[in-house]
Amino acid sequence: MTLTVTAAPAPPSAPEKASPPGWRRRWPLLPLIATVLLVGVPSDGTGAGAVSGVPVADLLSGVAVLVCVGRLLFLRRRPLTPTAAVVLGLPAVALALATVAATDPAAALPGFVRYLQIFVLVPAAVLLLVKDAWGFRAVTGALVLLAAVQGVTGVHQYVTGSGASYMGQDIRAVGTFGPGDVMGMATVVGYGLVAATAYALRAPAGAPRRLKLWALLTAALLVVPLTLSFSRGAWIATAAGALAAIALTGLRQAVRALAVVGAAGVVLVGGFGVGSEMISQRLTSITEVTSAPDRSVNDRYTMWAAAAGMWRERPATGVGLKGFPAHRDGHASIGLSAGSDTAGAGQEFRRQPLLSPHNMYLLILSEQGLIGLTALVGSWAALLVGGVRRLVLARARGAATVDCGLAAVGLMTWQTVDFLYADIGGPSTVLTGIVLGLAAWWALAEPERTTVA
Repeated sequence: MTLTVTAAPAPPSAPEKASPPGWRRRWPLLPLIATVLLVGVPSDGTGAGAVSGVPVADLLSGVAVLVCVGRLLFLRRRPLTPTAAVVLGLPAVALALATVAATDPAAALPGFVRYLQIFVLVPAAVLLLVKDAWGFRAVTGALVLLAAVQGVTGVHQYVTGSGASYMGQDIRAVGTFGPGDVMGMATVVGYGLVAATAYALRAPAGAPRRLKLWALLTAALLVVPLTLSFSRGAWIATAAGALAAIALTGLRQAVRALAVVGAAGVVLVGGFGVGSEMISQRLTSITEVTSAPDRSVNDRYTMWAAAAGMWRERPATGVGLKGFPAHRDGHASIGLSAGSDTAGAGQEFRRQPLLSPHNMYLLILSEQGLIGLTALVGSWAALLVGGVRRLVLARARGAATVDCGLAAVGLMTWQTVDFLYADIGGPSTVLTGIVLGLAAWWALAEPERTTVA
């Protein structure tokens, strides 16, 4: 009889510890988060907040783009889905055409670079670097943190009388952006308020219960600096973004949320008297644009008419990027003032020239014509519609990432409404690219990246 000896089976190897969302996988997010947080660094183009005249946040957005390109070359993966390539690529084609067809192509070239950064490269980088819901929440969390810091700064300016000049008093909350960019703080606080509202409505899966309470409290408190910014456009855009998120949570929760929002508004503005008289005047001025407009509204309508005149002159491709200032006087009526007066917040009196129509859609129409408007607005519409569609489907399935959808749709709604009253310009502009990228991640990313918490 033959005795056969078999070797004992080797013990199973210890399973690899599932690496938590550690920085080995998450480090590509660092340039995006740093871009958001450093937007608030004070900079007049020559100070510590800029390098060779370029704001630090813009430089970091460039680093994020380079990291994205490097990872694509190293990992050799398909960069974008065909749909995402079309949605984000068409604006690039339209921008190139507007630059080539401009009345002064050399002057239009810096505008081409800026538009490409904000509307194509940064959104694409966000879409590709944000790998999952954790990354999305990290970037939106940075937006909320930035809003909180700017909001505290703005309220301090109002209380101490150290803000920008408004109706003869240095009380306008502008945060660290200064009187030359009165929309900067309002934009940042609006983003943060909408994002906080989304997480108050639907907390991330597995998050502590107190997170919803903190998100609700943060959103309510951010109403104060937003109000003290005296920015009518930001008020309207924030209301639209928050209401969009509320409406998409379902009827029952929407009714409860609206009741809370109404109560918070009464307590914070009415009960405490936070700038109530001036706020009332500012609100009233929104409805007096045709009967008794103030000078800022009159200037805005005059510039809107000038933008329409430029478009009628060159309807297909417009006058070229950065062409509005050069063609403004040839199309504006004599009712346009020479500029707006700015002072306060550490700055001496200064006359700031009016170099844009303060309406992004009309600015695109005048400088890029119907081709540019169709490409850019079509891209934004695709992000908004695609985001709403995916959010409705995710809510019906009970997906764990509904909070991301609410934030993405709310922020995209904010941006599209705000563009009716503002255009790109100033240090906070780079955040527009971040917001578009977050909306693109939710609307266009491959399903497995947006359905797992």
